[in-house]
Amino acid sequence: MHAIQLHEFGPAENLRYASMPDPAPGPGQVRIDVAACGVHLVDTALRRGEPGPYPVPELPTVPGREVAGVVDRVGDGVDGALLGTRVVAHLGTAPGGYAELAVTEAERLLAVADGVSFSAAVAMVGTGRTALGILQFTELDADSIAVVTAAAGGIGTLLVQYAVAAGATVVGLAGGPDKVAMARANGADIAVDYTLPDWPAKVRAQLGGRAATVVFDGVGGPVAEAAVDLLGRGGAHLVFGWSAGAPAQVDTAARGITSETVLGPPMIQRAGGDLRVLSERALAGAGTGLFRPAVTEFPLAEAATAHHALESRSTTGKVVLIP
Repeated sequence: MHAIQLHEFGPAENLRYASMPDPAPGPGQVRIDVAACGVHLVDTALRRGEPGPYPVPELPTVPGREVAGVVDRVGDGVDGALLGTRVVAHLGTAPGGYAELAVTEAERLLAVADGVSFSAAVAMVGTGRTALGILQFTELDADSIAVVTAAAGGIGTLLVQYAVAAGATVVGLAGGPDKVAMARANGADIAVDYTLPDWPAKVRAQLGGRAATVVFDGVGGPVAEAAVDLLGRGGAHLVFGWSAGAPAQVDTAARGITSETVLGPPMIQRAGGDLRVLSERALAGAGTGLFRPAVTEFPLAEAATAHHALESRSTTGKVVLIP
């Protein structure tokens, strides 16, 4: 098979497309003929040798933890009925996703409906799961005014779509005209370019004096601080990242709002300790059309280009490699 190997920590150019022996599933495992594998910001940090949610891997390694495709081989103790089924899996702590073939435990598999593309399935098992995890911290209805930062990103796209379906008024913040157009196409009632200095005034004018009830914040920094200024008393600031490099500085007591970082243990606790439930719900949402994930695809051989694009924030939605 072909796969992406990393022999030395460092820049994206260290990701090399190479031939490797085909892996074989062990007891309780299956092998997936990979049709799509997800690229995550965590992958870029691990490539540089920086630990995060996962430990730094031993080298050489094949990065990647999100794969979708068809089961083509099963190990001892695994039901042969799985052969030929469409599946997606998060590989957990063991990488190996940037490859034409990937091995994982059968218990990690999630079924992919015929109407859901493999790229969409990869987005759902990671990004979709996270979006639903964030949404556990608020209730959205017709009285809600939701501000979504990075509204054209992988998570932001899904948050916009969910909020629109819930009947909320949705304000989508995105960087650049193309991304603003994406937020608007996903149903955002107000879509503005947060790189322009007067964007808060434009939002306030279009809200007509109404205050936001929740800010979904994956950006941090000055953009998030300006977004938080749109909240009324009792509003919620839900933080799931700070792509700008630092979290927003928020005075919750003075403003009468709450601010909470929701990723990690808080999200897991809300999900009852089982993130698989969120992945199943995300896949179901893709099947019904509730979620229509944005995806940027690259050939597997161009993994280094994909990493560069993700790190420079020039992609929209989930970044996926196609073997």
